[in-house]
Amino acid sequence: MDRMSLLGYGVCAPDAALRETLPFAASDIVREAIPATLRRRSSAATQLAFSAAAAACGQAGRSPSSLPAIFASVAGEIQTTDLLCRELARPEGVVSPNAFHNSVQNTAAGYWSIAQQCTQPASALAAGHDTFAMALLEAWCQLACSGGELLLVCYDETWPAPLDPGRGEPAFACALVLAAGDVAGRLAHIGRPERGGAEFPEAWRAMAERMPALAALPLLDLAASGGKARAVPLSAAVSGWQARMNCDD
Repeated sequence: MDRMSLLGYGVCAPDAALRETLPFAASDIVREAIPATLRRRSSAATQLAFSAAAAACGQAGRSPSSLPAIFASVAGEIQTTDLLCRELARPEGVVSPNAFHNSVQNTAAGYWSIAQQCTQPASALAAGHDTFAMALLEAWCQLACSGGELLLVCYDETWPAPLDPGRGEPAFACALVLAAGDVAGRLAHIGRPERGGAEFPEAWRAMAERMPALAALPLLDLAASGGKARAVPLSAAVSGWQARMNCDD
């Protein structure tokens, strides 16, 4: 496989001030994206992921139940984890089994499979500041080996301030529907993620360093604008991950 096709994307940014600055459409959390039976026990992280994933599948015209999925998040269910840690620090702290159940990295992936009645494989990963880049590389590897199509979701809720003040905000999620090779109706071609010298835009660097999910902004910007082919950075970190992207052919 020498390239993959971008069939659709979705973005969820609960911070209204951030949404106004983005060069592409983004939504607040869409509560209807989560079935009512799961909504009351789902975290902000899961709601972000569902909102972006549903929008991407809708734009691509694909059924969520038909797609393997990759869910990528630096911190996962960090607010729930923080609640558990604070409870354990109390002399008579009691850990809620439900909270423990909802604290694992693959919570959003699991709920997505249940809600969409999807029996396709789903995985969850984290890779610090390179989380978006590694998720796209994982997508490339899966499509190169198995072909077909898949859903990639990269998300993070706002982190609890005591863990790392100044980091982990604003909350953000994006989702891509990708296919192996050339597919009719694609928005763009994306090449294999690799190391390179593509510069991350200075206007977004500080935000992406605080919230690594925002490393997807250059790719989303080019997908929305349909600009000329170029290498887009996939991380604001010094690792230099990039991918060649082309909206013209």
